[in-house]
Formats: sequence, C-alpha cells, structure tokens
Amino acid sequence: MDGPGTAAPGAGKGTDGGSDGGLRAGGRRGPLRAALTGLTTRGRSFLAAGTAAVVCAYVLGQGDLLRVGVLLAALPLVCVIVLYRTRHRVAASRRLSPVRVPAREESLVHLRLENVSRLPTSLLMLQDQVPYVLGPRPRFVLDRVEPGGRREISYRVRSDLRGRYPIGPLQLRLTDPFGMVELTRSFSSRDTLTVVPRTEELPPVRLAGEAAGLGEGRHRSLAAAGDDDVIPRGYRHGDDLRRVHWRSTARHGELMVRREEQPQRPRCTVLLDTRRTAWAGSGPESAFEWAVSGAASVALHLLERGYAVRLLTDTGTAVPGPDGAGADIAALDTAGLVLDTLAVVENSGEPGLSRAYEALRGGDGGGGGGHEGLLVAFLGSLDGEQTVLAGRMRQRARGAVALLPRGAREPAVQGEGERLLREAGWTVLPYTPGEALPDLWRRADRSAGGVPGRTARSGR
Repeated sequence: MDGPGTAAPGAGKGTDGGSDGGLRAGGRRGPLRAALTGLTTRGRSFLAAGTAAVVCAYVLGQGDLLRVGVLLAALPLVCVIVLYRTRHRVAASRRLSPVRVPAREESLVHLRLENVSRLPTSLLMLQDQVPYVLGPRPRFVLDRVEPGGRREISYRVRSDLRGRYPIGPLQLRLTDPFGMVELTRSFSSRDTLTVVPRTEELPPVRLAGEAAGLGEGRHRSLAAAGDDDVIPRGYRHGDDLRRVHWRSTARHGELMVRREEQPQRPRCTVLLDTRRTAWAGSGPESAFEWAVSGAASVALHLLERGYAVRLLTDTGTAVPGPDGAGADIAALDTAGLVLDTLAVVENSGEPGLSRAYEALRGGDGGGGGGHEGLLVAFLGSLDGEQTVLAGRMRQRARGAVALLPRGAREPAVQGEGERLLREAGWTVLPYTPGEALPDLWRRADRSAGGVPGRTARSGR
C-alpha cells in the first residue's frame, strides 16, 4: 500500500504500509554550518591544504603560493554552497510485496524515486534502513535523474524469525562531482513487514466431537418459530416476494422479508500455551516455535473447512475478540488477525493455565450448551495441577485434541500425564519438535479406527 508522507530535510511525516514523500536537497532553512559538517575526507584535506598554503604564502611572501592556497581552500567551500543551495525536489515511494510473509520466505521491496524539480539531480546514493535480521542494509547509486524522471529499484528481505519489522526511513546522500561534500537527507515514512509463522497444509480428518457430515452440510437453526418471533430484514433485489413479511413492512414503511433460517458455523478454539516455564530451548527450531507454527496451521486449516476459529493463549487473551469465536467476521479477516497475533506472540510469565480455563468457562463459544465446540491445544510441560486443570477444560468442549512435546518431563511423569488427559476425554498427540504436522494430524482421525492419542492407520 502507498500512503502519503512528506519529508523535508530532517523532518516530516510518515505512514505505515507504504510511503510517498518529497525531499528537498539543501534548502533555505537549514543552517550553512550543518552543511559544512558534510565535508568528506577529500574536502577537509583540500581545505586544510589550502589554509596551510595561504599561511605559508603570507609568511614567506610568495604570491603564487597564495593563489594556489586560495584555490585549494575555496574549492570545497564553493562545493558546499552550491550543493547546499541546490533546489532538487525528490519524491519517493516504497511498496512491500507482500506485506505479510511466512518466516524464511522473501518479500520484495520496491522503491521508486522521482525528480519533481526542473533541474537534473547530481549523484544520488540511496540507503534504506532495515533491521539486521532482515539482511544487510541495501545501498544504491543513481548517477543522474533528469527533470521529471523516475527510477525504480528493488531489493529482497528475508527473516528466519517471526515478528513485525520496520523498514525505513529512506536516506539520500547527495554529493558534488568532485566528491568534496556529502549531505544526507531522510524521509520520515516507514513501512512494516510482518513475518508470520510458517504453516503446513493439513489433511482433512474427522475429529472426536465433530458433527457428522461436516463438509457436506452444516447445522441450521430456525431464526423464527412463529409469526411474532420472526426476525425480518430489508428486501434485497432477487428475494422471493413470498417471503415478504407484511406486518413488519407496514411497521417500517419499507419491504421487509423473513429470515427463515440462519447458518450456524461449527466453532473451534485453538489454545496456545505460551508459559515460559512450560518450554525448553529457544530459537527457530525450538519446541515453542514448532507449537506456534502448528497453531497457525491448524487455525488456517479449520477456517478453510468452515469453522469459526479463535486463538486463545494462557493469558486469557482471545483473537478475534472480545467475543472470541462468536465474532461474525470473514474467515480471511480471522486468518489475518490470527497470523498477526502469532507473529509477535512471546513467552508469558503466567504460572498456569487458570486464565485460559476462565476464558473457556466464561464464554459460550460452541453454539449452545456453554461448549467451545472443538478445542485444539498446543500445550507445553504440565505438572500435576495443570494436568488436572487441562482435564477440566475438556468439559467445556465437545471434542478436544492436545499436542504435547516429548521429553518435556521424565518419561514416567509424562506418561502419567498423558494417561490422565486421555481419561478426561482428550485425544493426546505426543510429538517431537520438527515432526511433520500433517502426519501427526492424521493420528487424530477418529474414522481411522485408532484409539485417541495413539497412532491410527492413515490409509483410507
């Protein structure tokens, strides 16, 4: 996206998502003393040599040496004045393609520079500011831009770490033909690149607690039981005239039609345990990062299958919110919200899962009965108390799948925790960080004839 923004020398406005600004090389407002600080090593050397020659010529009485000294000292000063008073007006814009990119994949940054003044520019050196995790700072040199001319350049950025990274501001370095002076001017506009977790395409499976026939048909609930309880809406072109509700039409003064039935989407809550004490290791290959990517993959997979999905963490924060899975928003919007949240999620200092349990108990996200529909939890290491609490979470859902990392606790303790979760009704899927999620997801298929939490045959 391109947004408006203007950058005068050293100041200006900016927008995220795109930038478009003007910059004037030189200007009347900036002090000339600031321009003198732009002298390069060559310019300072000429100035020092000229000053020394003038002093020596004065002491020795050498007129020829005096003229040489004046020339050497005057050249960099003339370059400062000329470059300082040059009225170049340059407009720039930046576009990211795409603005949201999975980790370890590249995004292309397009820069467009336009000379909007009546004079050609001198040598321009461009440098865009990017965080070190996205790669080295890109630098470009433009020899000359004619009046009204445009130059388009691009570079690639890539990050192994998810997050939100600012790009910009763009800096221009102006120099004279002799290389005596170099002035730096900056645009103030910035863009933001969102690096989201990597996702995997998951196979369609039938999960425990899932409504039969999901995919071929959905539950529908009557919106009106009688003529007095009807929920009318305004008439739309193409509506059947037999559905016109005349009583409401007379009341509102416009055609109103009955909404006889309303689709009810199946619901799912994806729970991500972010407790710092529940995960060992860090970095892109850690178990926590695997769980973050897994949560993103499951959320997108279920959104594609028609679920109303919300993301819930151990802090009790739900996305989308505040109504969580009850929010009636498009699947594409939900996917964006979930991915943007997972792009910046970090380990929390929560001691347990009590806040997540309260969020599950306090909200009716399952379409009646106070249930959450389907619950998919990416859990870290659980002690006895948290295992019991997780078992109580199962009561809030019609079906529940728990993914637990192997090696988080001693084998005997971990095995006992898995047994307790299975007895509470969870489908338990132990995993090793780095394991292929699609293969693991197949093990939750109730139609494969396996016992929940144990490997089932994936053949169909």
